[in-house]
Amino acid sequence: MTVLQRNAAIWKSFRSLPLWVQIWVGLILAPVNTGWLLVWGTPIGDAAFWAAMFVVTTNLPIMYAYAGMNRLMSVPHLIAWGPLQVYLGWRLWCPDAPDHATGSEYLYGIILFVINGISLAFDVLDSWRWIKGERETAGQI
Repeated sequence: MTVLQRNAAIWKSFRSLPLWVQIWVGLILAPVNTGWLLVWGTPIGDAAFWAAMFVVTTNLPIMYAYAGMNRLMSVPHLIAWGPLQVYLGWRLWCPDAPDHATGSEYLYGIILFVINGISLAFDVLDSWRWIKGERETAGQI
């Protein structure tokens, strides 16, 4: 399979997902997780950057290996966003946290916490389903 064919298969796989999943990933999850650009240089922005880089650098090879969207892609989310959720909770709501988040960093942190928390619920389910043997790739027959 050529690179162009593989890219086309990945796009076809993404487009075969339910519309609400496409909207969730393309218009909510991905944009929120690139929002670190707006608060770059803050503790939350930097943590979000490193978590996002981990997810991208682990999910791209999975996506290319399977030529599409596979439940295995949920595992890196658990590894990156689980600890990020703990860190965000500490930075946002723990009075003992040094340099407590304020302003745009605080607002972004709350949005990231909510969106990634929802995503993690889906990721736990998808990881469990993958472990139990549901390893099909969306859009492939």
